[in-house]
Parts: sequence; structure tokens; C-alpha cells
Amino acid sequence: MTLASRLLLAATVAAASLLAACLGSDGDSDVRVIVDGTVLPSPTSTAATSTAVTPGPAQELLPVTAVSPISTIDPDDLRGFDYPLGGACLPDADLLMPNAPREYRNGTHEGIDWYDLSSCARVSAGTPVRAMYDGVVSRADLDYKDLTAATLGELEARTAECACSDPEVLDTFRGRQLWIDHGGGIVTRYAHLDSIAEGLYVGATVRRGQVIGIVGESGTPESITDPGTQFHLHAEVRVGDSFLGAGLPPDEVRRLYEQLFAPRPVTAE
Repeated sequence: MTLASRLLLAATVAAASLLAACLGSDGDSDVRVIVDGTVLPSPTSTAATSTAVTPGPAQELLPVTAVSPISTIDPDDLRGFDYPLGGACLPDADLLMPNAPREYRNGTHEGIDWYDLSSCARVSAGTPVRAMYDGVVSRADLDYKDLTAATLGELEARTAECACSDPEVLDTFRGRQLWIDHGGGIVTRYAHLDSIAEGLYVGATVRRGQVIGIVGESGTPESITDPGTQFHLHAEVRVGDSFLGAGLPPDEVRRLYEQLFAPRPVTAE
């Protein structure tokens, strides 16, 4: 063997040893790859050693907002969503469902309220909130400012004066929010959050079941008048310019949301 060949062999062995040291003594340790807060499955050692993957042309540099919402959803047959809280079910009380009256703002409830034990789940300050379906974040109130007594007084006066549910007032009463665009005109909104999960921002991709925030009481009048009494999650399913079940009677609304959270039927291939 020539000197040049021996040097090349030594360099190859050294590189292989360094790689093995990084992966672990048996060369089979998992490599964690995290994208938008989601841990992707680790490739097997066989695939890693037998397949050479050539990166695409700087795809990681594309703006995240250029990624289209995951549009496997059928707006006319919504189902397969996860509950946004662990162990949750639909609340028994229609007052916590869409279309219930909200007299304090002269309006109508547009989502579901999950309170502690009112709908199977334990809900308190710090309870994780999860994405109901795959999608792309379209709003994230990362710089949210808490409601103040002065602002609450202004909102109440404004509501009384117009005898209506002003959209801007309603948005303020939702507190800290995160919205997810699922494609097909379907958006879910998560309100009254105490915080938003680290790493989420407008344009970030999220997966169904991923933690997106923490339960709070932001934006509620009680956060000023009686702090600590309104920890709950308000979540909405928006369909176009309205909300799922708008204007329907309570039994029909409940049927729609039971379908929403039902598994998709398995189709034979």
C-alpha cells in the first residue's frame, strides 16, 4: 500500500470514529430533529447508512409564511378534530356552547367554554391547550397587554352606548389569542390564554395535539373584578366569516360538534 493510500485510509477511519462517537458507542442512538417545536421521527440506522440524501436548493431559507395551510379538511364534513384539552368532552350546559347569549356584551357566544369539571376535563391555571387539527398559525398575541380597569370601563360604556356586540370589543374580551388556519376556510381560535407556547409565531406549522398554549383568564371582566375565578378555555371553530353552528338550535349545534370531534371513518383501500 502506498503512503498516499495509507494516509487516505487513516483519515477515513478517523472520520468514522468521530461519527460513531457523536451517535453513541453502538452507532444506533437516535438523532432528534425538531421542526416548529415538533420532534420528527428519527431515521433508522439502516436507512442512514444505505441512503444518501441530497438537500434541496436552500428550502430551509424559504419564508415560513409561504407554506400553505394543510388543506386535507372538508368544510362540508368536519370531523377528526381533537379536543383542545386532555380528557375533555362537550359541556352538558348549552350556556357553554355556541349561540348562548352573552348579556355583558350584548352578544352571542361563538365557541365552546371549557371550565374545570364542566366538560370532563380538569381545567385550571397552567393547563396545556392543544391544537385541534393540523394547520398554520395565523395569529399569535405574543405581545399581549393585560386588560386594565380603565380599559374594562371603556369597553362596558361602549357596549352600553351602542347596545350591540362591537367586533373590536368582542376581540378585546377574548384576551390573549392564538389562531390556526386549517385550509378550506376553516380556522380555530383559542382565547383567554395565559401564554403561548415557545416557538410559535405567525406562519409556524402545528400538528393536531401539539401544545400551543396555557389556560388563563385574560380578557375576561372577572380578571379585573374577581381575579382567579375565570380560568377556562374558550375555543372557536370558524367557517368562513362565521362560526360552526351559527344560528342553529342547541340540539343541532351539539350534533355538529359531536361530529367534529368524532374520528374519521376508516375507508378500505
